[in-house]
Amino acid sequence: MRSIRPLLAAASAVAALTLTATACGPTEDNAGGDKPSASVTPSTGGKITIPEDLKKRLKDHGIDVDKWRGGEWKNWDRDKWLREAKDFVNPIIEDLWDPDRMRDAERPDKPVEEEDISGDKGVTDPTPSPVRAKPVEPPYHSTEPASGKVFFDGPEGSMVCSATVVRDPAHPGRSNMVWTAGHCVHAGKKGGWYRNIAFVPSYNDAGRSTSALENATREEIAPYGVWWSDWAQTSQQWIDQGGQTGGKGAPYDFAVLHVTPEKGGNGKSLEETVGSALPVDFNAPAVPKIASMTATGFPAGKPFDGQKMYQCADKPGRLSVKADQPTMYRIGCTMTGGSSGGGWVATGKDGKPALVSNTSIGPVSAGWLAGPRLGADAKALFDGVSKKYANQ
Repeated sequence: MRSIRPLLAAASAVAALTLTATACGPTEDNAGGDKPSASVTPSTGGKITIPEDLKKRLKDHGIDVDKWRGGEWKNWDRDKWLREAKDFVNPIIEDLWDPDRMRDAERPDKPVEEEDISGDKGVTDPTPSPVRAKPVEPPYHSTEPASGKVFFDGPEGSMVCSATVVRDPAHPGRSNMVWTAGHCVHAGKKGGWYRNIAFVPSYNDAGRSTSALENATREEIAPYGVWWSDWAQTSQQWIDQGGQTGGKGAPYDFAVLHVTPEKGGNGKSLEETVGSALPVDFNAPAVPKIASMTATGFPAGKPFDGQKMYQCADKPGRLSVKADQPTMYRIGCTMTGGSSGGGWVATGKDGKPALVSNTSIGPVSAGWLAGPRLGADAKALFDGVSKKYANQ
């Protein structure tokens, strides 16, 4: 989640809820195809598998594949930090996300300065009263089976976000698609794609305390496995405008991951494995017609530590960060960085729950959260990822 500081009367200054380690932050190439692959054991983790098409794409950018295997992925030099939408690469490094690395992937938010803010010139409702985040009842696979945690590496170290398994129209009942925030996969205007992006559904499923996790096995922390993103896509607006501080690009701060099991799995899709996936509503009602929204996530900024799942439910209001961009949803909530990317769920026209937004920004004081209202741009992005893997 990206954080903000109060701004004038109606709105608050907006900053990155996750482009720090607490949460931050497409082509026709077949990143997940059944092509031959080469494997070695790098010093930074277990076996790394680089499909032939990814090897070619890395070479096309002047990246030495052998060096990448040996830890070159840690190189964040400008000419090695792939930026464009078509340039996403994320070779699987088995066992890189071990229990210690997952548990320790927490970093504090960066506060925002008011001069970083675009201003509020659109429709903004009064700031909502804080809603205290409530812990989700474990086991999470029974209460919120579609929710989980995203892990990734950036220049500042390992980072975390939240995410949701969503339905794939091309593969009914067998989805491998995950919804999160754009700043959880791409650094925005001044950076590029993050690396080693992986999704862990029902992270710490039993809701163990931090001290109890010290000796937890990988199976206890990630009972449904680690799912690596073989493709990620965020909005072009986020890539062009997004930043670590301020609300720049926030109305387009969404992303879709296509994932694959780290070690091959048992032939089941992510949706089949966790037993759930939410539909995405790209025509969600306007704020006055929504009685309540529920945001879910793994807040990592104080007073939270990122190890447990929380929720906030509130009637949404409107937040305008920039007059010429879509107005965002806003709810009262005390969740902090790390909850970024977590799904916002409301009752759809059919009376069933649907994902209508994701956590993007919030104040330094952690009193509320805002998320993009999903529309045509989000649907086009989502449909593009679905079609890319429709025949696989």
